Amino acid sequence: MNIVILAAGMGKRMQSALPKVLHPLAGKPLLGHVIDTARSLSPRKLCVVYGHGGDAVPKAFADAGLSFAKQEPQLGTGHAVMQALPHIEDDAPTLILYGDVPLTTPASLQRLLDAAGNDKLGVLTITLDDPTGYGRIVRENGRITSIVEQKDASEAQRAIREINTGIIAAPTARLRKWLAALSNKNTQGEYYLTDIIALAVADGVEVVSAQPGDVAETLGVNSKAQLAELERVYQRNIAGKLLDAGVTLADPARIDVRGELVCGRDVAIDVNCVFEGRVSIAEGAAIGANCVIKNASIGAGANIKPFSHIEGAVVGAGAQVGPYARLRPGTELAQDVHVGNFVEVKNSIVGVGSKANHLAYVGDADVGSGVNIGAGVITCNYDGANKFRTVIEDDAFIGSDSQLVAPVRVGKGATLGAGTTLTKDAPAGQLTLSRAKQLSLPGWQRPVKIKK
Repeated sequence: MNIVILAAGMGKRMQSALPKVLHPLAGKPLLGHVIDTARSLSPRKLCVVYGHGGDAVPKAFADAGLSFAKQEPQLGTGHAVMQALPHIEDDAPTLILYGDVPLTTPASLQRLLDAAGNDKLGVLTITLDDPTGYGRIVRENGRITSIVEQKDASEAQRAIREINTGIIAAPTARLRKWLAALSNKNTQGEYYLTDIIALAVADGVEVVSAQPGDVAETLGVNSKAQLAELERVYQRNIAGKLLDAGVTLADPARIDVRGELVCGRDVAIDVNCVFEGRVSIAEGAAIGANCVIKNASIGAGANIKPFSHIEGAVVGAGAQVGPYARLRPGTELAQDVHVGNFVEVKNSIVGVGSKANHLAYVGDADVGSGVNIGAGVITCNYDGANKFRTVIEDDAFIGSDSQLVAPVRVGKGATLGAGTTLTKDAPAGQLTLSRAKQLSLPGWQRPVKIKK
């Protein structure tokens, strides 16, 4: 099977310099969704026809192993498919998809391919209450004879409610012949792909149809408003799958998944959470409101409190994070770790049961188990040119407002007094301090403002 994806449109109504098919839906370009669906059908050849936006489309998918054909100028859908002909093979049927129709499912496309086989022309159709603007499916005695565009349709034809989605499966050798025979003598002066229906009928080729599982699978994007509508459709579908898997969503209308979210049973997700990349949440974990989680793993029974940001991190079972915490890439929290409000952890490993409950920065550090990190503590891991690691061994206690200037090691069971600036290793089991001597000056008076 060959697959051709038409992605050359300008998208004037998008009011954007970005080519229409590169606008994101759920964090991925519209065209990316279509390519992923196409790939799931294991095509022999996959060609994208691009046009407006110069080379932006091929550049965006440069590493995707695709064939690209440029349509310039844009003279209609039939003309677009003509540009792909050098990239497809005659001994397999060709499926034609659209780069701005992102929600079509592999199951619906497979139904169309099965109906068309190797020698029929297959058209994906759907019946709408209001078919205004769409090409109408014209039938005689139940058999498809042609597709008439809205602007070229008669009054009787405009009353037809079965419409063409544009998605077609055709025998490739015949498709070449039909495309060569297309005419642009219509109100738009374009070569319509839909005109091949009448040519197929004239050749005695049977035209068959298949229907998608949902009308949303056929919806395209021509404006920011339509893009927003499809975003909600996509997110509702994701929310439905999560609910079916045993996830509790405080409000299914207020969740955004921009990638892959895998959840165990009895996971609870509060409102306005955003999940990006690949996120896994184990059984019984809870995600508080307004969290952003990207490319992360959340352990069983963990509690991610509101307004926390987690990226590229692993959170262990039973851990507590937030509110207002930030875990940056390379962070690994073991079981029962506590990371509290306004604590930032970056590229660090934190051992079982350790705590940093408020206002701390832990960067490039190896923290043992049972460690307590007080308020205002920072690891000074960067000297302006190079980064160094801090090691804090098991059961250490780091007093508030301490600075650990890496590279430095705090021994097992050591205590740092509040306000310590540590520039040398702290011995295990001892109290280490570095403070100026406290002074009180009798008779000192606070300055007063001089009157002018």
